[in-house]
Amino acid sequence: MRMPIVKFQRGEMVMGRWPGSSLYYEVQVLGFDAKSQLYNVIYKDGTELELKEQDIKSAAGFQTRSRSRSRSPGRRRSRSRSPARIARRLTSHTAAAVAAITDSASSRRDTRLKDTLEVRLSPLQQTKADVNNSKNKHERKEENNMANKLNEMSDAKVEAEPEKNQARYNLRRRKDDGSAKPAVARPEQLEEEVAKMAAAPAATLSTPLDFGGKIGAYFWLLFLPSWVLFLVMQVNQEDPSLVNFPPPLPTLEAFWDAQALCFVILWILFQALLYILPVGKLSEGMPLSSGERLKYRTNGFFAIVVSAVAVAAAVHQGVDLTYIHSHFLQLATASFLISVLLSFYLYVRSRYTSLEQLAVGGNSGHELNPRIKDFDLKFFCEMRPGLIGWCLINFAMALAEMKQHGLDFPSNCMILVNLFQLLYVVDGLWNEEAILTTMDFMHDGFGFMLAFGDLVWVPFTYTIQTYYLVKHPKPLSLPVLTAIVLLKFVGFYIYRKSNSEKNTFRRNPSDPKLSYLKTIPTATGKSLLVSGWWGVVRHPNYLGDLLMALAWSLPCGFSHLLPWYYMIYFIILLVHRDSRDMSQCRRKYGSAWDEYCRTVRYRIIPCVY
Repeated sequence: MRMPIVKFQRGEMVMGRWPGSSLYYEVQVLGFDAKSQLYNVIYKDGTELELKEQDIKSAAGFQTRSRSRSRSPGRRRSRSRSPARIARRLTSHTAAAVAAITDSASSRRDTRLKDTLEVRLSPLQQTKADVNNSKNKHERKEENNMANKLNEMSDAKVEAEPEKNQARYNLRRRKDDGSAKPAVARPEQLEEEVAKMAAAPAATLSTPLDFGGKIGAYFWLLFLPSWVLFLVMQVNQEDPSLVNFPPPLPTLEAFWDAQALCFVILWILFQALLYILPVGKLSEGMPLSSGERLKYRTNGFFAIVVSAVAVAAAVHQGVDLTYIHSHFLQLATASFLISVLLSFYLYVRSRYTSLEQLAVGGNSGHELNPRIKDFDLKFFCEMRPGLIGWCLINFAMALAEMKQHGLDFPSNCMILVNLFQLLYVVDGLWNEEAILTTMDFMHDGFGFMLAFGDLVWVPFTYTIQTYYLVKHPKPLSLPVLTAIVLLKFVGFYIYRKSNSEKNTFRRNPSDPKLSYLKTIPTATGKSLLVSGWWGVVRHPNYLGDLLMALAWSLPCGFSHLLPWYYMIYFIILLVHRDSRDMSQCRRKYGSAWDEYCRTVRYRIIPCVY
């Protein structure tokens, strides 16, 4: 199939028309969607939009046309002191920046100038083309009429300085009171502001870095492994209360076990084998900046079923899985070493890949979807070895509890935590395709943070509760057990229902199944859900997650704080994600996001937060 010709290349600086107006601003091309034939561009304030090719002009050609029009005879004959006349005295830096204001002539029969846009622009963008664009064959007569109107409005105030946390270029429609007029700067103000703006540095197009930028990156490199080490050593004590902090540091030999390293490598290879088998659905990811859609083998449910059968067969053959409990620290160390090696490989690889393959969000410099042929490293690590390994470790902890206390069956609290977390993982693998529409998967590059999180953080911190219950089982009465189960399923229902709505809507907003949902349109061409579960709070999936995390922690009782670590960590994580999502969505959707926030007031918990 013949590939479409792309006129504007990724990274090119061009002039893009703002939707619904005739104003052009400087934008950077992020990519081209071959299917929709739309360019993804980013403005200087960080707003991302999708524009048609006819709405984009070459920056050089745009500037040349503006200069040629400014020398028309009609302009020289104008007797009024219009902004264009002042522009003749502007510096060459000013003449290089362009902002066109058009269509004023179309309202000549309407003296009230209805539906006019108030343009909040830096005077740096007002050039010799400010008024000429509205001329037609009667341009001389029309210019005199416009000059008279400008003189009558000589006391109008210009809104030129950018407000705090607001875009440099911002369009807002005046209220239709029948007397709206364009806001025009006084000549003195224009010259003064131009001098200020000419000396100011140009706005950057870089996106703010997550997790504290470069300094934060070094901090997390040290903190994350140290925190996992602390949790493992603390929970291994007879009394894991914080009064016994810090835990005794084991010898260096206690961190290393060659058999543990072999166990981790074999587990990852086994999951990789299941991943590449031609079993299950081939799912398409979301469009990349190039318009391409990658394909993924979504056979996660098949992988966990085969893994469960293999583990059951191993136990039946006499394999002692309590080895995982007794060598928990060595297994964590081995997984950490593998994650570091993988991160180093990803870093070196990203130095030699094309710009199109790098993640735009966060400017991390890492690939968005690193692949070895069709083997997607990011997708595999996110969904397979760590996630399924989480369930394997939980099962090993149940066996260790039975062995230590001489039980025929695990305790009720151990069974609850195992079943609750198993349901969470199985649901994620059954709906594996949904992860392809998440912000993390679509925007975050694959580097140390994700590699360490997938291979170390998930399997060795999410299992702290079952590790704790091995030495500290808690009896549960029937009413308490019933209440915890009910809480779990309420949280699971909210989590699954809201995520299904979001995933279906992102893939096909016109799906008849979603016809009952209300939306708010945005300038990007996409819409925001404001009904269903997404009309209750802004993050109903986080609400479901929170209720499930509470159900996982309650079986551990209140004797120690450590088993509540996951609940505390999850609250911090949700607040961070909510803040990040709010910032990204405000930059992307602009005023539509503000309207959405007014419509859906609460973020995660109704009537609380």
